[in-house]
Parts: sequence; structure tokens; C-alpha cells
Amino acid sequence: MLGFRDNTRLMIRTSVLGLSAALSMSFGTSAQAQDEAGAREAESGGSIVVTARRRDEALIDTPIAVSAFSAEELRDRQIQQTSDLEQITPSLQFKPAGQLSGNSAASVVFIRGIGQLDPTAAVDPGVGIYLDEVYLGRAVGGTIEFGDIASVEVLRGPQGTLFGRNTIGGAILVRTKEPKLGEFSGNGRFRVGENNLYEGFAALNLPIADTMAARVSGGFRKRDGYVIRDFDGLDLGDDNSFTLNGALLWEASPDVKLNIRADYTKRDEHGAPFVFAGINEQAPVAAIVSVAAGCPGATIPFVLPNTDPRFGAPNVPMINDPRCANDFQAKGDFVNGGVADVLSTSEVWGLSGTLEADLSEAFKIKSITAYRSTESRGIRDADNTPFVMITTDVGSQSDQVSQELQLQYQSSIVSGILGGYYFNEKTHERATVPLAFPPSPPVINSMLAGGPGSRDLQISDLETDSIAVFGELSVNPVEQLEISGGLRYTRDKKTFTGTVLNLFPATLPDPDPLPTKAVPEGGPLFIYNRPFKDSFDAVTGSASIRYSWSDQVSTYASYSRSFKSGGFNTRYNAAPPGNVPVPFDEEEVESYEIGAKFDLGDFRFNAAAFIANYNNIQLIFRQGVVPLLFNAGKARIQGLEGEVSYRSGGFRFDASASVLDDDILSITPVPGATATVTPADDLPFTPEFQGSFGLAYEFPLTDSLSLTPRFDGSYTSKITFITGSVPEIEEDGYFTGNVSVSLANDDSGWKLTAGVMNVFDERYLIQGNASLGTLGYAEKIYARPRNWFVQVSADF
Repeated sequence: MLGFRDNTRLMIRTSVLGLSAALSMSFGTSAQAQDEAGAREAESGGSIVVTARRRDEALIDTPIAVSAFSAEELRDRQIQQTSDLEQITPSLQFKPAGQLSGNSAASVVFIRGIGQLDPTAAVDPGVGIYLDEVYLGRAVGGTIEFGDIASVEVLRGPQGTLFGRNTIGGAILVRTKEPKLGEFSGNGRFRVGENNLYEGFAALNLPIADTMAARVSGGFRKRDGYVIRDFDGLDLGDDNSFTLNGALLWEASPDVKLNIRADYTKRDEHGAPFVFAGINEQAPVAAIVSVAAGCPGATIPFVLPNTDPRFGAPNVPMINDPRCANDFQAKGDFVNGGVADVLSTSEVWGLSGTLEADLSEAFKIKSITAYRSTESRGIRDADNTPFVMITTDVGSQSDQVSQELQLQYQSSIVSGILGGYYFNEKTHERATVPLAFPPSPPVINSMLAGGPGSRDLQISDLETDSIAVFGELSVNPVEQLEISGGLRYTRDKKTFTGTVLNLFPATLPDPDPLPTKAVPEGGPLFIYNRPFKDSFDAVTGSASIRYSWSDQVSTYASYSRSFKSGGFNTRYNAAPPGNVPVPFDEEEVESYEIGAKFDLGDFRFNAAAFIANYNNIQLIFRQGVVPLLFNAGKARIQGLEGEVSYRSGGFRFDASASVLDDDILSITPVPGATATVTPADDLPFTPEFQGSFGLAYEFPLTDSLSLTPRFDGSYTSKITFITGSVPEIEEDGYFTGNVSVSLANDDSGWKLTAGVMNVFDERYLIQGNASLGTLGYAEKIYARPRNWFVQVSADF
């Protein structure tokens, strides 16, 4: 009898073969009801319009797997920021609070099993996030608040032709509202709820002249955390954010339009809500801290030169004693046992200008110029115990400049785009890591005598210069057939300089979040005293064929290839050979996809089937206590995706589902390192099944007054957070639901909404991390328990 995994593989492979033989029976991309630029309804027939190919076109004519959402639908389904999109989007996993950062704004994003776990500046993300067509280069800042939002599109699968580097998993396009000429209008909302929730937002559209208008908006959210530290009562997982946005539109002529946008977000929070997940009592660090703390009968599980021979047999007694590093340190799902100072802060702002000019009826030129600044700091007590096993303190300052030029052509037979792109990013990053176990064994003697262990101070300066040229051409040889193809050449040049200071014992005072290059004295020091440089270049491409059987049905087949550049490892607590940082190469994905789209007005159904070959995967290995990236993996990921929406009178129904099957085909051993991945493991953030649905019905009470109850549910099957980790930080699967009811007055524009999030009080994991070998710790984050809210909103 076949198991679930075997059934999944058989179903996917059979479906792919069948769809290849009869494309008209296949399924393709998906979307929901939309409005405004990038996901709005066209005047002809109410078709959904998207910009997945950098131009406005009907979703049914787009041979790409796209989920598109309007601002109204996001609000109705209580999707408040990018991390909530995983609740309604197939094959998407979007988690705040990166495992290694401790920063609640550091996003971990995977689409179709492809993304990146490491949030440091040396590693690029695997899913590109774009705000008003501007690429966001850092993981911090990827969690975007949906304040004055117009639309969101999630492009699934490699997007290397039109969106370029670091979109091997896909891309998320967030668009804010554009100012409207000649209109004074606005909207606002205020929400209160459990855990002392206070949230507000307001936006104003301001007419300035006949050809000029501005739009300003701002919002805040304050809420208590739901994980309490046993040591001092500090609440973790709290919200304390502030956003401000501005936009200026100038239509210099009927053919020339200039959009200038600015955004600012500041977060100042207590820290990510990690809790204890487990300890390997026989790991060297766990044993050492138990001995140092006076745990009765504890011994070190190895023999060191010049040490007492009684430290030979592993033994950390499983007794309920606060001096022992064992599983009795667990204090519950919402209680943290750490004692180190923790925090999570970020300040992100950007300025962009988009110039569009119609050169003729067929030709259009577009320029997108942008600058972005990101500053962040995150501290986490990773072991979540009273012991000094490991604490990470990471601060960074990043500045990026980008420029994109596009020449677009569109006629009844041929559509095309030709463009160039430049990107420069400079990042100064500082990481301080207090450890109980330094790399030099003799120091253990002082540790056992009560010494505080070691502290590593790592200062890195990184720069990326990227240039690209790209083009795509679509031809309609006959009315119902479209053939498209595109190429992109990208060259990334990366530079790294760094300093690493090891202090034994850890006497270094708490550093400034962004210190200068001056290095204090006190311990072994190794300096990368010259810039280390490497270049990564690739030609990526895509091709597709689409056939429209009617205005309501289209099918397609596509191929795409994308790459994510390599870089340098920057984390060490022992000098690498020759003081030369270990590099890692780029990784790439090739994807084959077939699909179909059905747009029958009130009923839409879209789905996709794909096979992706994931090569040269950047996998995390450990050399001692340090996680390093190596190119050591090859995998194949197959999947089916589908979405459906139906509208009839006041009834609304939306649903989505995805089935993923991942196979790690090979792991290349890395000398001197311990893998956290084996071919028998699952890739991280790749659940076999993920589904969601939403039900709502609008009851008219009077001509202008209506009552709308709504329920949204989502299910995710077993998910692995760190491949090769322990069962405690794997989620076996969960179903969660949100319920709300709204009373709205269409004439006056006000709405009163009350709801309950996580209405069934489901206890499920949203993040996890582990280093059970040398360090011996594991940690996890549970979702916020059931909580209620009441909101009043108004438009004018």
C-alpha cells in the first residue's frame, strides 16, 4: 500500500504526463478579485489585470503562475502584512523572525520550496520582494505593512528574465495607491483588541493642480507580547511599529507621467518570541555549562589534554535542578527561560521616482530610480535557558541604489520589452556572539572555574554591484496563439572585508550597534586585511506558448531559468586556513510548467503543474559551532497548484491549494563540516499540502446598510524549519481559522468590524531552529493564541 508521500509523487507525475499530452485539460495561474494598478479589473468584461510581465495585461493572457489580491480583499480576509500572505497563497511560506537573526522584521520567504534561511547580509534571498517596482535587497524590511495598499501579486516560479537576480523561487510585487488628480478623499481605521492592541491608519488624497496630486498616509500598531520571560517578566513578540508614506503624481502632459514615492517604517520591539525546544544533554556545550553551574553529577563527554580524567563519561543527570542543562529547562509554550538582554529594532526608508513617457502609440519608455536605507539590530538568547550557551547580537546598516530603464513596444501582433538594470548595495554588519564553548580547548579549564566563556566580535563590510540587460518578445502569429521568449544577462560583483575578534574570557562590553572598524584588544584576532572579490554572471531565460480557446479559457506551457548569486561566508569563531573567507557559488533553478485559466465572470478557476530542478543548492553546514553555507545539494521539486473564486449576489467563496513533492537527489560532503541535510530529509518550508478557503455572505439590511459574516481557514501539513533537525521543531500540521462580522453603510462609507483571530486557539509552530551537535540547543516560536479585535473604518 502506497504511503501519502508515494501517492503524492504518483499523482504529480501522472498529472504532469497527462497535462503534457492534452494541454487543454491542464490548469495554470490563479488570482482573486482585484482593483487598482497591477491587480484591477479592466473595463472590458471585468477581467483581472496584472503586471507580472512588466506591462498591464489580463491575467488570463499571462503565462505565469500568479496570485493577485486587491486591497479590499486583503482587508476583508485580515491580511495585514506580507507575512500573512501565506494564509491565502498556494506554495508560499512567509515567516517573520529569521532563525539566526532574532529580528522580528527579518523575513524568511519560500515559494515552491525555494528561498533562503540565512538572513545575514552576505546571503541573498531566494524570493524577490518589490515595493512599487523597486527591489528590496535585505531580509529586514521584507515584512511590509499593508497600509495604503493598492494590490499584491505573488509570482510563483523562477522570474529570472524580467525580475532578474534572486528570484529563483518567485517574486512578490507590492503596490501602493497612486494619487488621483482632482480629488480630495481619504480613509482611516482604528482597531483595539486583546493584549492591549491599539492600531490606527489614515490616508489623504490631496489635489494640488489640474495635473498634480499628492497622497500621504501613516499608521501605527502597539500590542503586548504573548511570550513572557520567566527571568524578568519581559513580553516577547510584541508589536511597536510606525509607518509613513507619501506620493506625488505629476502628469506633465498627456504622454508624460512622473510618480515620486517615499516610505518609512520604524520598529522598536522586545524581541522574537522564541521558547525552549530541547537540549542535547551530551553535546559539549550543554555538558560544560552543567558542570560550570554545579549540576550534581554532571561530567564532560570527552577527555581533553591536561584535564582531570574524571571528565570522561557523558553524564548530565535528568533531574529537575536549575543548575542542569537538560529538558527540565522547558517552561511551556509561551514562557521564555532566557536571561540575556534581547531586542528587535529596525528603521527602513526609501525614495523612488518612476517616469513614464509614451513616445508613440506603440512605444513607451519607463525609468525607475530608487534609494533605500535599512538599519536593524536583533539580539536573541538562542538557548532560551539561564545558561550562557549562545546569544547572538546582530546589527547592520545597508544602503542601496538602483536604476532601471525599459523600452516597451505593443501592437496587435507583437509585444516586447528591452531594458537595463543597475544595483549597488553597501552593508556594514556587526555580529557579537557570546559562547560558553570557545574554539581553544585549554580555555575550558577557566570556564569550569567560573569563567564566562568567549565572545566573538565579527565586523563585515560587504558591497554588491550588479548590472543586467534583458529583453522579452511576444508574438501572436494567429489571433489565439502567443509565443514568447526572453533572455537576461546579469553580472554580480561582490566584495567583502572583515575583522573577527575572539575574546577569552568574554570581557568585551556591549558594543554600539554599528561600531567603527576600530577593534578593541583582548584576544586572538584575524583580519581579512584586503578586499576579497568575486563575480557571478549568468544568462537566464524563459519561453512560453499560450493558446486561448475562447475569451474565457486559455492554456499555456512555459520554461524558465533563474539564478541566485554566491558570496562569502562571514561567520567564524576560529580563523579559516590562511585567513581566507570560504566562498560559495551561485545556485540555479530550471522550471517546466503547464497550466490553464478559466475566467467565466463570477466563476474563476486556475491551476498549474510544474517540475523544477534545483541545482548547486546553498546548504547550511556547521564547522564546530558556526553555520556556514556550501554548495552541496541537488533537488527536484514537483507540484500542483490551484485557486478558485466564485461570486453570486452577496455570496463570496475563495479557495486555494498546493501539493509539493521534494526530493533531495544528492548531498556533496564538505570536508571538516557536519551536514544538517541528508538525502532522506525534506527541504525546509516545503509542506506536502497547503490549502485555504474563505466564505462570506453579505446580508442587506436596508438600501445602504449591510451585514457580512466571514470565515477564513487555512491548513498546512507537516513542515520542517531546519532540515535534519529534531522532531520538536517540526510542525506536524495544523488548521487555523479567523472569523469576523462587518456592519457597513455604503452611503456614508463607514464600517464596523469585530473578529477573532485563531478562533480555535490552535497551538502551532511558525518558526524553529536548532544546533544539537556542538552547542546542543533547539528553539521554536508558536503563533499568537486566540485573540479578538474591534475595528471602525471610514472612507470619504
